[in-house]
Amino acid sequence: ENEDLAQKTESADQLVDSLESSTLQSRSQTGSLMNAGTREDSKEGVGTLEDQEATELEEKLPDQIQCLKEEAVVRMTNYHVPQGAGDIVMIQSDHTGAVDILSAELETADLLGEQRKAQPPPLAPPAMWTTEKIKEFKAKMGKEKNGRMVVKRGEVVTVRVPTHPDGKCICWEFATDDYDIGFGVYFDWTTVSSTAITVQVSESSDEEDEEEEEENEGLASVGDVERGSKSYLRNRYGEIMPVYRRNSHREVQAGSHEYPGEGIYLLKFDNSYSLLRNKTLFFHVYYTS
Repeated sequence: ENEDLAQKTESADQLVDSLESSTLQSRSQTGSLMNAGTREDSKEGVGTLEDQEATELEEKLPDQIQCLKEEAVVRMTNYHVPQGAGDIVMIQSDHTGAVDILSAELETADLLGEQRKAQPPPLAPPAMWTTEKIKEFKAKMGKEKNGRMVVKRGEVVTVRVPTHPDGKCICWEFATDDYDIGFGVYFDWTTVSSTAITVQVSESSDEEDEEEEEENEGLASVGDVERGSKSYLRNRYGEIMPVYRRNSHREVQAGSHEYPGEGIYLLKFDNSYSLLRNKTLFFHVYYTS
């Protein structure tokens, strides 16, 4: 329809040019005949006929142009976006840029329903408390084999704690020497194949996200440790508590969370904001029934 409209417009322009050319030629010829009007009576008759034709052309010109304009307006008014059963819907991914073409016969409610099913259920907040017996706690954890570690400047340490079949709740305690550290808790809704606790160290939160993204699709939580991290979580991940800086060098930071189901807890100790200082971390993680 747009091409037809362009052709109509071009035809109208050609008609206007032709009519204007004919009018100018007629006027020129009429002027010449009027200058020599007294010489021959036959030429007067011709001049009068030419003048009448020019007048008729001038009267018809505005009407023809107006008619073409009205036709163009009608065509533009009748043009609409197709909304029938055979329509095509194009969806472009924000991440990969790929374009998926779907039929409009697919119901939006069904698509949203499938997306909602992929989202994990909301997680309850943890119970949090502090104790002042920090010296006793450090002395006790210092004697444990895996109760002490150093979180280097710019590093993020993730302690992965699978849910235990005999347990119903996870508990944690930690403290640091001299300086604070960022801490947050997340949950990975995945099948547990081993109950062993593992530790993952990354240079920064961004690098940690890239490593986890290579293993699974999506992103883990990232953000500002000062204000609390903003979570860009994979579908199988849930946020229990965002990463905030804790005064773990003054009091023992403790907490617990009831199992929401089978999966792996991610306890993140974030020292990525520190450019100069390493942090000595004392921690204890266990489950209860």
